[in-house]
Amino acid sequence: MGGRSVSRRDFLVFGAAGTGLVMAGCSSATPLTSTGPTLESSGYSGPPVTIQYWNGFTGGDGPAMRQLVEDFNASQDLIDVRMNVVQWAQYYQRVIAAVHAGQGPDVGAMHVEQLATQAARRTITPIDDVVTELGLSGGDYPEDVWNAGMYQEQRYGIPLDMHSLAMYGNRSVLEQAGITTPAATGAELEEQMSALVGAGVSSPLWMPNRWPAHLIFLSLLWQFGGEPYAEDGTAATFGSDAGVDALQWMVDHIEQGYSPANVAIDSQYTAFKNGEGAYTWDGIWQANDLTTTAPDLSWTMTPLPTVGTEPAVWANSHQLVLFRSRRPDDNRLLASKQFLQYLVENSASWADAGMIPALTSARETEEFRATPQAALTEAIPSMRFLPPVAAVGEVQVQTLETAIADTILGRADARSALEGAASRATAMMQNNLRKFERGQA
Repeated sequence: MGGRSVSRRDFLVFGAAGTGLVMAGCSSATPLTSTGPTLESSGYSGPPVTIQYWNGFTGGDGPAMRQLVEDFNASQDLIDVRMNVVQWAQYYQRVIAAVHAGQGPDVGAMHVEQLATQAARRTITPIDDVVTELGLSGGDYPEDVWNAGMYQEQRYGIPLDMHSLAMYGNRSVLEQAGITTPAATGAELEEQMSALVGAGVSSPLWMPNRWPAHLIFLSLLWQFGGEPYAEDGTAATFGSDAGVDALQWMVDHIEQGYSPANVAIDSQYTAFKNGEGAYTWDGIWQANDLTTTAPDLSWTMTPLPTVGTEPAVWANSHQLVLFRSRRPDDNRLLASKQFLQYLVENSASWADAGMIPALTSARETEEFRATPQAALTEAIPSMRFLPPVAAVGEVQVQTLETAIADTILGRADARSALEGAASRATAMMQNNLRKFERGQA
């Protein structure tokens, strides 16, 4: 994510490596967990070594990560980092196959929603001792994104960034109704929608039925006090009253004439980029795309308004991981830890990818404060992450996303759609738990 228009297809990968994936090398020995000897404060001092770094930064975020790798390679003479970039849609399947075939990379970046799945599939290694060696702790990060790197009481990820939904505003359209300050509450948004329609602005905020509809729903669900899934992975809880309130708000928004019906995937973002509508709710990574492809559009970025009873917004995080290996090599492990340390310490420059650096000190730099996403700093405490449940992404695609689409398209009412989807999701989650416990998933 970052620097380009991102569609739902890109995000299906959050669950695409879930249940049902056939892994290469299943008959081979299980890859081992190892973090090697302690990295000295002076850094790596062994023989020259090459390490492999895999990620899915194929879009506008790619140049920022390539620059970080180039800068690291130039900063010392002993470690050569080779970066392999794979589309996220294939990335998670490929790393599982590569690791279990004994040909996996050393270091990787993953969406936090994938950590539980990859840990359960024995692809990545616990790194509690690594964060201690590198001098990192929860005090260096917002609490929720730090805790999101945990699975079954072990740490698997070091947060690199946070990325969330945001509200983009078209200044020229808002000015048609005399609006100079973006809405911060549901009541303010309702007033502005009415004023915009009254000023001749048709469809001031498009409501999609697919991507990113489920991210909007999750944000509203949390705002109304609900939770999508049980922390222990035993049940889907999005069919609650809070879930019904969230989805019904989305439907009412359309029925009140503030959005066209049948808004297809990405149509809402394309319309906004073309100057239609006053607002759009989308990911912060779209900022780079707007700057590049719509240079004449005057826009703002602000946190989502609080429609429910408490501020909340869906968020995700790219986290740095170490992979398991059937043949752990101490030199490569030491080199990998030094590279991880460099990425963390220089993560302020990762803001160029349209992300919010997770490291608190990186967000305090002038470099970050000059970015559009710096406007969301105040929303960091309200950023919410899905619980660490293995294969929850695939479950969500097959249940919640379908229920949201059916309701917005008028095929079902909010309560029956969500309750039915939650029942199916719970059955899938419990089946996944049994599979992972038996080592069959």
